[in-house]
Amino acid sequence: MVKKSKRQIERDEQIYEITSMMAGDFELQEVLDRLAAAAVKITKTNNCSIRLLDDESGDLKMRSTFGLSEEYRNKGPVSKQDPVIKAAFAGEAVVLDDMRVDSRVRYRNATIKEGLVSQLTVAMTFRNKPIGVLRLYSPQPKRFDKDAIALARLVAGQCAIAITNAKLYSQALEGARIAEQMRLGAVIQRRMIPEKAPCMCGLDIAAIYQPCYQVGGDLYDLIQIDDHTIGISIADVIGKGIPAAMMMSMFRGTIRAYADGGYSRHSFDDIINKLNRVAIRECRDGEFITMFMCHIDVETMKMTYCNCGHEPALHIRGGRITELDSGGLVLGVMEQTEHKVETIELRDEDIILLYTDGLIDAMNFDNELWGKERMLEALADSLDRPANQIVRNILGYRRRFVGLARQIDDTSIVAVKIDRNANRPSEINERP
Repeated sequence: MVKKSKRQIERDEQIYEITSMMAGDFELQEVLDRLAAAAVKITKTNNCSIRLLDDESGDLKMRSTFGLSEEYRNKGPVSKQDPVIKAAFAGEAVVLDDMRVDSRVRYRNATIKEGLVSQLTVAMTFRNKPIGVLRLYSPQPKRFDKDAIALARLVAGQCAIAITNAKLYSQALEGARIAEQMRLGAVIQRRMIPEKAPCMCGLDIAAIYQPCYQVGGDLYDLIQIDDHTIGISIADVIGKGIPAAMMMSMFRGTIRAYADGGYSRHSFDDIINKLNRVAIRECRDGEFITMFMCHIDVETMKMTYCNCGHEPALHIRGGRITELDSGGLVLGVMEQTEHKVETIELRDEDIILLYTDGLIDAMNFDNELWGKERMLEALADSLDRPANQIVRNILGYRRRFVGLARQIDDTSIVAVKIDRNANRPSEINERP
């Protein structure tokens, strides 16, 4: 057995350190800094720099150095069109014996000021794709021979694997952060959804919120205004994650503030206009809110509503379905816009169905939309049922169509059935 020299043992230890970074969970900058230090020790040189390729700009950005001044680090950009970089990416080990006189050196004055003379550049390649370059420097001319080149190639190859692993680890951390943001957004969103509908004589009400894997901006709210009037709103903030959930939380609070006695202080038109102004003030570029709002008075048997760019609610009477589309633009886009408010008469056994677009935009594995027509067929098969069964029957039809295909939007449904026998005082008192 051949006994290794002290230098060989030290080199093996440094190579082992690089190898350990290939399998460890380290953040990218930590890996780069440790690689730069290890490269200098292994090759017995004085200075080292690591540049990584930015695919968008085409530049190689300085990411870590060892033994180089801050001024030299920031001397300027290096493009992949640089002759040394092009040669390295083509597989060459580029040796500059004297950087002070070599025409390929772009920042000659900075190099002379730094005291650098010779340079070795090798590409760091992962799966035949260059990801950057490893550069070694020495204050001596003609410092890099065949042995130095072989060692530099070995180090660069292991650096490429360690850097790629660190990038993947950083992506995993970012994925975990986004997942946590989505979880918190879902918590916020679900707390805004009423646990149960108000118990009101003459109305059979059911609602459901069905989240998907992503947090959306769906909201429905059921507010009892007085003993014979209920306010219903269903809305969708265009956006995802925490921002959408926070926007919807704010908007829900505004709706409730106006609904709490608002109908006696302000007209329905005024409330819509005020909500629009709030949305304009709070929405950022590209954000807006769709909303359908109504209130149902079982004493007068009338419903007043306004559709603000939302999926039209449906009014079903005797099997005939009418879309309630009077209203105007989405909220949060234009301040000077008119929203038409309409009042319709209701009769016993009428049904009102409100929903968000996630209901009809669901897709199966063939990327085929469930669509409004299939939703109407499911609804037609549910008209003689209580509100709760109407909602669940519609979702059952959709579930059979989409199967286990992942959905990208939440689903909210509210069904209201006019039923003079629903929630009668004697019936409520008799409940266990």
